[in-house]
Amino acid sequence: MKFAWFVARRYLRSRHRPAVLRLVTWLATLGVAAGVGTLVVALAMNSGFRHTFQDRLLGVTAHVNLSRPDSEGIEDYAALGERLGRTPGVRSVAPALYLTVLLVSPDGRPRGVVIKGIDPAIERASDDAIRRLTSGSADFSPDANGFDAILIGQMLAGDLGIQAGDYVTLMSPNGSLTPFGQMPRSRRFRVAGIFNSGFYDYDANWGFVTLPAAQGLAGVGDVASVLEFRLADPDRAAQAAAQIESEAGPGYLASTWQDENRALFRALHFERLVTALFIGLITFVAGLNILVVLAMTVSDRARDIAVLTAMGARRTQVRDVFILQGLAIGLFGTLTGLAGGYLLAWAAGTYRLIPLDPQVYSVPYVPFQPNGLDAIWIGAAAVAICLAATVVPARAAVRLLPVEILRYE
Repeated sequence: MKFAWFVARRYLRSRHRPAVLRLVTWLATLGVAAGVGTLVVALAMNSGFRHTFQDRLLGVTAHVNLSRPDSEGIEDYAALGERLGRTPGVRSVAPALYLTVLLVSPDGRPRGVVIKGIDPAIERASDDAIRRLTSGSADFSPDANGFDAILIGQMLAGDLGIQAGDYVTLMSPNGSLTPFGQMPRSRRFRVAGIFNSGFYDYDANWGFVTLPAAQGLAGVGDVASVLEFRLADPDRAAQAAAQIESEAGPGYLASTWQDENRALFRALHFERLVTALFIGLITFVAGLNILVVLAMTVSDRARDIAVLTAMGARRTQVRDVFILQGLAIGLFGTLTGLAGGYLLAWAAGTYRLIPLDPQVYSVPYVPFQPNGLDAIWIGAAAVAICLAATVVPARAAVRLLPVEILRYE
Protein backbone atom coordinates (compact mmCIF):
# COMPACT_ATOMS: atom_id res chain seq x y z
CA MET A 1 0.00 0.00 0.00
CA LYS A 2 2.91 2.37 0.67
CA PHE A 3 4.20 1.81 -2.87
CA ALA A 4 0.75 2.36 -4.40
CA TRP A 5 0.19 5.53 -2.37
CA PHE A 6 3.66 6.83 -3.32
CA VAL A 7 2.94 6.41 -7.04
CA ALA A 8 -0.61 7.79 -6.74
CA ARG A 9 0.67 10.88 -4.93
CA ARG A 10 3.33 11.44 -7.60
CA TYR A 11 0.70 11.22 -10.33
CA LEU A 12 -1.57 13.71 -8.55
CA ARG A 13 1.24 16.21 -7.87
CA SER A 14 3.09 15.81 -11.15
CA ARG A 15 3.70 19.05 -13.03
CA HIS A 16 4.15 17.19 -16.30
CA ARG A 17 0.55 16.08 -16.63
CA PRO A 18 -1.43 17.55 -19.54
CA ALA A 19 -3.19 20.81 -18.70
CA VAL A 20 -6.55 19.30 -19.56
CA LEU A 21 -6.00 16.50 -17.06
CA ARG A 22 -5.05 18.94 -14.29
CA LEU A 23 -8.13 21.03 -15.06
CA VAL A 24 -10.49 18.06 -15.00
CA THR A 25 -8.95 16.88 -11.71
CA TRP A 26 -9.63 20.25 -10.06
CA LEU A 27 -13.15 20.33 -11.51
CA ALA A 28 -13.84 16.87 -10.10
CA THR A 29 -12.57 17.97 -6.67
CA LEU A 30 -14.66 21.14 -6.77
CA GLY A 31 -17.68 19.12 -7.88
CA VAL A 32 -17.43 16.84 -4.87
CA ALA A 33 -16.91 19.81 -2.55
CA ALA A 34 -19.84 21.70 -4.07
CA GLY A 35 -22.19 18.73 -3.80
CA VAL A 36 -21.25 17.97 -0.20
CA GLY A 37 -21.30 21.61 0.91
CA THR A 38 -24.65 22.30 -0.76
CA LEU A 39 -26.19 19.22 0.83
CA VAL A 40 -24.92 20.26 4.27
CA VAL A 41 -26.42 23.75 3.89
CA ALA A 42 -29.73 22.43 2.55
CA LEU A 43 -30.14 19.89 5.34
CA ALA A 44 -29.14 22.50 7.95
CA MET A 45 -31.85 24.79 6.59
CA ASN A 46 -34.43 22.00 6.65
CA SER A 47 -33.49 21.10 10.23
CA GLY A 48 -33.57 24.77 11.18
CA PHE A 49 -37.11 25.23 9.88
CA ARG A 50 -38.25 22.03 11.54
CA HIS A 51 -36.80 22.88 14.96
CA THR A 52 -37.91 26.52 14.75
CA PHE A 53 -41.48 25.59 13.90
CA GLN A 54 -41.49 22.90 16.57
CA ASP A 55 -40.10 25.17 19.29
CA ARG A 56 -42.49 27.98 18.48
CA LEU A 57 -45.46 25.66 18.21
CA LEU A 58 -44.65 24.06 21.54
CA GLY A 59 -44.27 27.51 23.04
CA VAL A 60 -47.86 28.51 22.22
CA THR A 61 -49.72 25.21 21.90
CA ALA A 62 -50.32 22.32 24.27
CA HIS A 63 -48.60 18.97 23.92
CA VAL A 64 -51.86 17.06 24.47
CA ASN A 65 -55.43 18.34 24.12
CA LEU A 66 -58.37 16.57 25.78
CA SER A 67 -61.89 17.39 24.56
CA ARG A 68 -65.43 16.00 24.38
CA PRO A 69 -66.44 16.13 20.68
CA ASP A 70 -70.09 15.17 21.21
CA SER A 71 -70.87 17.63 24.00
CA GLU A 72 -70.99 21.37 24.58
CA GLY A 73 -67.83 21.29 26.67
CA ILE A 74 -66.18 19.90 29.77
CA GLU A 75 -68.25 20.89 32.83
CA ASP A 76 -66.11 19.37 35.57
CA TYR A 77 -62.85 20.60 34.07
CA ALA A 78 -61.33 21.66 37.41
CA ALA A 79 -61.75 18.28 39.10
CA LEU A 80 -60.86 16.37 35.94
CA GLY A 81 -57.75 18.48 35.39
CA GLU A 82 -56.61 17.94 38.97
CA ARG A 83 -57.07 14.17 38.65
CA LEU A 84 -55.37 13.84 35.26
CA GLY A 85 -52.59 16.20 36.32
CA ARG A 86 -51.21 13.35 38.43
CA THR A 87 -50.50 11.32 35.28
CA PRO A 88 -46.76 10.53 35.04
CA GLY A 89 -44.97 12.95 32.73
CA VAL A 90 -47.61 15.70 32.92
CA ARG A 91 -46.10 19.05 33.87
CA SER A 92 -49.24 21.21 33.93
CA VAL A 93 -52.95 21.16 33.02
CA ALA A 94 -54.86 24.24 31.91
CA PRO A 95 -58.52 24.64 30.89
CA ALA A 96 -59.25 26.68 27.78
CA LEU A 97 -62.23 27.85 25.77
CA TYR A 98 -61.79 28.67 22.08
CA LEU A 99 -64.13 31.03 20.31
CA THR A 100 -64.09 32.61 16.85
CA VAL A 101 -65.28 36.20 17.05
CA LEU A 102 -65.28 39.46 15.14
CA LEU A 103 -62.88 42.02 16.61
CA VAL A 104 -63.67 45.68 15.86
CA SER A 105 -60.83 48.17 16.31
CA PRO A 106 -61.32 51.62 17.90
CA ASP A 107 -61.67 53.17 14.43
CA GLY A 108 -64.26 50.61 13.32
CA ARG A 109 -62.17 48.17 11.29
CA PRO A 110 -63.29 44.54 11.74
CA ARG A 111 -61.20 41.38 11.77
CA GLY A 112 -62.12 37.76 12.43
CA VAL A 113 -59.93 36.36 15.22
CA VAL A 114 -59.66 33.35 17.50
CA ILE A 115 -60.13 34.14 21.17
CA LYS A 116 -58.73 31.78 23.78
CA GLY A 117 -60.22 31.91 27.25
CA ILE A 118 -57.55 31.02 29.80
CA ASP A 119 -56.74 30.83 33.46
CA PRO A 120 -54.00 33.52 33.59
CA ALA A 121 -52.24 32.05 36.63
CA ILE A 122 -51.71 28.69 34.89
CA GLU A 123 -51.16 30.05 31.39
CA ARG A 124 -48.34 32.39 32.39
CA ALA A 125 -46.26 29.42 33.49
CA SER A 126 -46.68 27.45 30.27
CA ASP A 127 -47.50 29.70 27.30
CA ASP A 128 -44.63 31.70 25.78
CA ALA A 129 -47.02 34.14 24.08
CA ILE A 130 -48.21 35.46 27.44
CA ARG A 131 -44.60 36.14 28.46
CA ARG A 132 -43.40 37.69 25.18
CA LEU A 133 -45.03 41.10 25.41
CA THR A 134 -43.90 44.01 23.26
CA SER A 135 -46.04 46.54 25.11
CA GLY A 136 -48.47 46.66 28.01
CA SER A 137 -48.70 43.92 30.62
CA ALA A 138 -50.34 40.54 31.17
CA ASP A 139 -52.66 41.96 33.84
CA PHE A 140 -56.12 40.49 33.14
CA SER A 141 -57.91 42.27 35.98
CA PRO A 142 -60.84 44.53 34.93
CA ASP A 143 -60.17 48.25 34.70
CA ALA A 144 -61.88 50.98 36.72
CA ASN A 145 -64.89 50.88 34.37
CA GLY A 146 -65.29 47.10 34.70
CA PHE A 147 -64.04 46.21 31.20
CA ASP A 148 -62.20 42.88 30.96
CA ALA A 149 -58.69 42.72 29.53
CA ILE A 150 -57.49 41.12 26.32
CA LEU A 151 -54.04 40.37 24.90
CA ILE A 152 -53.66 40.48 21.11
CA GLY A 153 -50.86 39.62 18.71
CA GLN A 154 -48.39 42.14 17.37
CA MET A 155 -49.33 41.61 13.72
CA LEU A 156 -53.02 42.03 14.51
CA ALA A 157 -52.36 45.19 16.48
CA GLY A 158 -50.19 46.60 13.70
CA ASP A 159 -52.74 45.86 10.97
CA LEU A 160 -55.61 47.50 12.88
CA GLY A 161 -53.59 50.30 14.48
CA ILE A 162 -54.31 49.10 18.02
CA GLN A 163 -52.13 50.02 20.97
CA ALA A 164 -52.03 48.88 24.58
CA GLY A 165 -54.72 50.74 26.52
CA ASP A 166 -57.16 50.98 23.57
CA TYR A 167 -60.64 49.50 23.72
CA VAL A 168 -61.91 46.98 21.19
CA THR A 169 -65.27 45.31 20.68
CA LEU A 170 -65.67 41.54 20.35
CA MET A 171 -68.80 40.21 18.67
CA SER A 172 -69.67 36.52 19.02
CA PRO A 173 -71.91 34.75 16.47
CA ASN A 174 -73.37 32.73 19.37
CA GLY A 175 -75.98 35.37 20.00
CA SER A 176 -79.05 35.57 22.18
CA LEU A 177 -82.66 35.36 21.05
CA THR A 178 -84.56 38.67 21.21
CA PRO A 179 -87.94 39.89 19.92
CA PHE A 180 -86.01 41.16 16.92
CA GLY A 181 -84.41 37.79 16.20
CA GLN A 182 -81.02 36.31 16.89
CA MET A 183 -78.66 39.07 17.99
CA PRO A 184 -74.89 38.57 18.29
CA ARG A 185 -73.30 39.08 21.67
CA SER A 186 -70.81 41.92 21.90
CA ARG A 187 -68.57 43.12 24.69
CA ARG A 188 -65.91 45.77 25.00
CA PHE A 189 -62.42 44.82 26.14
CA ARG A 190 -59.39 46.82 27.15
CA VAL A 191 -56.18 45.87 25.33
CA ALA A 192 -53.92 45.15 28.29
CA GLY A 193 -50.90 44.08 26.24
CA ILE A 194 -49.56 43.06 22.84
CA PHE A 195 -47.58 39.84 22.47
CA ASN A 196 -45.09 38.60 19.91
CA SER A 197 -44.97 34.80 19.91
CA GLY A 198 -42.73 34.70 16.84
CA PHE A 199 -45.33 32.63 14.96
CA TYR A 200 -47.26 34.59 12.36
CA ASP A 201 -50.55 32.71 12.61
CA TYR A 202 -50.82 33.45 16.34
CA ASP A 203 -49.55 37.02 16.15
CA ALA A 204 -52.00 37.92 13.37
CA ASN A 205 -55.15 36.04 14.39
CA TRP A 206 -55.17 35.29 18.11
CA GLY A 207 -56.19 36.95 21.35
CA PHE A 208 -56.30 35.92 25.03
CA VAL A 209 -59.02 36.73 27.56
CA THR A 210 -59.91 35.21 30.92
CA LEU A 211 -61.96 32.02 30.91
CA PRO A 212 -65.03 33.66 32.55
CA ALA A 213 -64.93 36.48 29.95
CA ALA A 214 -64.82 33.96 27.11
CA GLN A 215 -67.68 31.98 28.68
CA GLY A 216 -69.79 35.13 28.93
CA LEU A 217 -69.02 36.09 25.34
CA ALA A 218 -69.91 32.59 24.12
CA GLY A 219 -73.07 32.47 26.21
CA VAL A 220 -72.20 29.23 27.96
CA GLY A 221 -71.92 28.22 31.58
CA ASP A 222 -68.83 27.31 33.54
CA VAL A 223 -67.37 24.96 30.94
CA ALA A 224 -64.12 24.57 29.05
CA SER A 225 -63.84 23.34 25.49
CA VAL A 226 -60.50 21.63 26.07
CA LEU A 227 -58.01 20.66 28.74
CA GLU A 228 -54.46 21.42 27.62
CA PHE A 229 -51.58 19.32 28.95
CA ARG A 230 -47.91 20.32 28.95
CA LEU A 231 -45.49 17.42 29.30
CA ALA A 232 -41.97 17.11 30.61
CA ASP A 233 -41.02 15.39 27.33
CA PRO A 234 -43.06 16.58 24.31
CA ASP A 235 -41.73 13.71 22.18
CA ARG A 236 -43.70 11.26 24.37
CA ALA A 237 -46.99 13.01 23.64
CA ALA A 238 -48.50 9.97 21.89
CA GLN A 239 -47.99 7.69 24.89
CA ALA A 240 -49.21 10.36 27.30
CA ALA A 241 -52.30 11.06 25.17
CA ALA A 242 -53.28 7.38 25.18
CA GLN A 243 -52.95 7.20 28.95
CA ILE A 244 -54.83 10.47 29.53
CA GLU A 245 -57.67 9.41 27.25
CA SER A 246 -57.93 6.05 29.01
CA GLU A 247 -58.02 7.64 32.48
CA ALA A 248 -60.49 10.34 31.41
CA GLY A 249 -63.09 7.73 30.48
CA PRO A 250 -65.55 7.29 27.60
CA GLY A 251 -66.58 10.30 25.55
CA TYR A 252 -63.20 12.02 25.74
CA LEU A 253 -60.73 12.34 22.88
CA ALA A 254 -57.03 13.18 23.28
CA SER A 255 -54.95 14.58 20.44
CA THR A 256 -51.26 15.48 20.35
CA TRP A 257 -49.36 18.39 18.89
CA GLN A 258 -47.93 16.01 16.27
CA ASP A 259 -51.47 15.06 15.18
CA GLU A 260 -52.57 18.66 14.78
CA ASN A 261 -49.46 19.63 12.78
CA ARG A 262 -48.85 16.33 10.99
CA ALA A 263 -49.13 17.86 7.51
CA LEU A 264 -46.50 20.50 8.26
CA PHE A 265 -43.87 18.10 9.61
CA ARG A 266 -44.63 15.50 6.95
CA ALA A 267 -43.98 18.14 4.29
CA LEU A 268 -40.68 19.09 5.94
CA HIS A 269 -39.63 15.43 6.11
CA PHE A 270 -40.49 14.87 2.45
CA GLU A 271 -38.64 18.06 1.52
CA ARG A 272 -35.55 16.77 3.34
CA LEU A 273 -35.69 13.50 1.41
CA VAL A 274 -36.13 15.19 -1.97
CA THR A 275 -33.37 17.70 -1.17
CA ALA A 276 -30.91 14.95 -0.28
CA LEU A 277 -31.80 13.02 -3.44
CA PHE A 278 -31.49 15.84 -5.94
CA ILE A 279 -28.48 17.59 -4.43
CA GLY A 280 -26.83 14.19 -4.11
CA LEU A 281 -26.86 14.05 -7.90
CA ILE A 282 -24.23 16.80 -7.86
CA THR A 283 -21.87 14.47 -6.03
CA PHE A 284 -22.78 11.69 -8.45
CA VAL A 285 -21.81 13.89 -11.40
CA ALA A 286 -18.57 14.76 -9.62
CA GLY A 287 -17.94 11.02 -9.28
CA LEU A 288 -18.27 10.68 -13.04
CA ASN A 289 -15.67 13.41 -13.38
CA ILE A 290 -13.33 11.33 -11.21
CA LEU A 291 -13.94 8.38 -13.53
CA VAL A 292 -12.96 10.57 -16.49
CA VAL A 293 -9.83 11.81 -14.69
CA LEU A 294 -8.67 8.30 -13.90
CA ALA A 295 -9.48 7.02 -17.39
CA MET A 296 -7.39 9.83 -18.88
CA THR A 297 -4.62 9.08 -16.38
CA VAL A 298 -4.59 5.40 -17.39
CA SER A 299 -4.30 6.38 -21.03
CA ASP A 300 -1.61 8.99 -20.33
CA ARG A 301 0.41 6.72 -18.01
CA ALA A 302 0.08 3.46 -19.97
CA ARG A 303 3.84 3.26 -20.59
CA ASP A 304 4.59 3.89 -16.90
CA ILE A 305 2.17 1.13 -15.95
CA ALA A 306 3.88 -1.26 -18.39
CA VAL A 307 7.31 -0.45 -16.98
CA LEU A 308 6.12 -0.93 -13.37
CA THR A 309 4.54 -4.24 -14.28
CA ALA A 310 7.69 -5.40 -16.11
CA MET A 311 9.77 -4.51 -13.04
CA GLY A 312 7.64 -6.72 -10.83
CA ALA A 313 4.74 -4.56 -9.64
CA ARG A 314 1.78 -6.74 -8.84
CA ARG A 315 -1.62 -6.21 -10.47
CA THR A 316 -3.16 -5.38 -7.09
CA GLN A 317 -0.56 -2.63 -6.61
CA VAL A 318 -1.36 -1.13 -10.03
CA ARG A 319 -5.05 -1.28 -9.20
CA ASP A 320 -4.50 0.39 -5.82
CA VAL A 321 -2.61 3.27 -7.48
CA PHE A 322 -5.75 4.44 -9.28
CA ILE A 323 -8.13 3.59 -6.46
CA LEU A 324 -6.05 5.74 -4.11
CA GLN A 325 -5.99 8.58 -6.64
CA GLY A 326 -9.77 8.64 -6.82
CA LEU A 327 -10.07 8.21 -3.06
CA ALA A 328 -7.68 11.13 -2.46
CA ILE A 329 -9.69 13.39 -4.78
CA GLY A 330 -12.94 12.31 -3.10
CA LEU A 331 -11.65 12.74 0.45
CA PHE A 332 -10.18 16.17 -0.24
CA GLY A 333 -13.38 17.35 -1.91
CA THR A 334 -15.56 15.85 0.82
CA LEU A 335 -13.60 17.41 3.69
CA THR A 336 -13.52 20.77 1.90
CA GLY A 337 -17.26 20.61 1.25
CA LEU A 338 -18.06 19.65 4.85
CA ALA A 339 -15.92 22.46 6.26
CA GLY A 340 -17.33 25.03 3.85
CA GLY A 341 -20.93 23.86 4.25
CA TYR A 342 -20.91 23.87 8.05
CA LEU A 343 -19.13 27.23 8.16
CA LEU A 344 -21.65 28.79 5.78
CA ALA A 345 -24.61 27.28 7.64
CA TRP A 346 -23.25 28.51 10.98
CA ALA A 347 -22.66 32.03 9.67
CA ALA A 348 -26.06 32.24 7.96
CA GLY A 349 -27.85 30.98 11.09
CA THR A 350 -25.91 33.08 13.58
CA TYR A 351 -26.08 36.37 11.69
CA ARG A 352 -29.49 35.75 10.03
CA LEU A 353 -28.15 36.52 6.58
CA ILE A 354 -31.27 35.50 4.64
CA PRO A 355 -34.43 37.47 5.59
CA LEU A 356 -37.93 36.16 4.90
CA ASP A 357 -41.44 37.53 4.81
CA PRO A 358 -43.00 36.34 8.10
CA GLN A 359 -46.49 36.54 6.60
CA VAL A 360 -45.52 33.75 4.18
CA TYR A 361 -42.99 31.65 6.09
CA SER A 362 -44.04 32.38 9.73
CA VAL A 363 -40.41 33.27 10.59
CA PRO A 364 -38.54 36.50 9.72
CA TYR A 365 -35.32 34.79 8.57
CA VAL A 366 -34.03 31.46 7.29
CA PRO A 367 -32.99 29.39 10.32
CA PHE A 368 -30.00 27.06 9.98
CA GLN A 369 -29.31 24.27 12.44
CA PRO A 370 -26.41 22.07 11.28
CA ASN A 371 -26.51 18.51 12.57
CA GLY A 372 -23.15 16.90 13.25
CA LEU A 373 -24.54 13.43 12.53
CA ASP A 374 -25.33 14.50 8.95
CA ALA A 375 -21.58 14.87 8.31
CA ILE A 376 -21.11 11.13 8.88
CA TRP A 377 -23.57 9.85 6.31
CA ILE A 378 -22.94 12.68 3.83
CA GLY A 379 -19.19 12.08 3.96
CA ALA A 380 -19.63 8.29 3.75
CA ALA A 381 -21.97 8.59 0.75
CA ALA A 382 -19.65 11.00 -1.07
CA VAL A 383 -16.57 8.84 -0.51
CA ALA A 384 -18.51 5.73 -1.56
CA ILE A 385 -19.53 7.40 -4.84
CA CYS A 386 -15.94 8.49 -5.49
CA LEU A 387 -14.64 5.03 -4.64
CA ALA A 388 -17.14 3.40 -7.00
CA ALA A 389 -15.97 5.72 -9.79
CA THR A 390 -12.45 4.25 -9.53
CA VAL A 391 -13.48 0.66 -10.27
CA VAL A 392 -13.62 0.84 -14.08
CA PRO A 393 -10.35 2.81 -14.60
CA ALA A 394 -8.51 0.61 -12.07
CA ARG A 395 -9.63 -2.55 -13.85
CA ALA A 396 -8.60 -1.04 -17.18
CA ALA A 397 -5.11 -0.33 -15.81
CA VAL A 398 -4.77 -3.90 -14.54
CA ARG A 399 -5.70 -5.33 -17.95
CA LEU A 400 -2.96 -3.45 -19.81
CA LEU A 401 -0.42 -5.82 -21.39
CA PRO A 402 3.17 -4.58 -20.89
CA VAL A 403 4.41 -6.48 -23.97
CA GLU A 404 1.97 -4.75 -26.30
CA ILE A 405 2.79 -1.29 -24.90
CA LEU A 406 6.61 -1.67 -24.83
CA ARG A 407 6.95 -3.54 -28.14
CA TYR A 408 7.83 -0.44 -30.11
CA GLU A 409 9.67 1.48 -27.36
